[in-house]
Amino acid sequence: MGKLSKYEKETIVNFNEKESEATIYTHNADLKRRLAEYSRKYPALCRLKCQNLEGGVTYVMDKSRLSIRLIPPYSEERRTAAREYAKQHGFQALQTGDRKTA
Repeated sequence: MGKLSKYEKETIVNFNEKESEATIYTHNADLKRRLAEYSRKYPALCRLKCQNLEGGVTYVMDKSRLSIRLIPPYSEERRTAAREYAKQHGFQALQTGDRKTA
């Protein structure tokens, strides 16, 4: 099989209400690194199940350790305060077109 496109490099989190484990399949480099570190640190809670030739990995972990954060958008007041803090502390603002997407 050829190289996968970015569109095909999925992350899939799968669990159900009955079982105590969740399965995470991903191609995302940062998530793969974080899962590898977590599995080394807590082998009883997380383990590598398999890898594929295209670079995807599947981990199985205790679903009680899995968290999904939903982050609300910043208010304009908070954005302004963060911008002022950054200016005072020497951070440079990113232009909208320069932002990296996850």
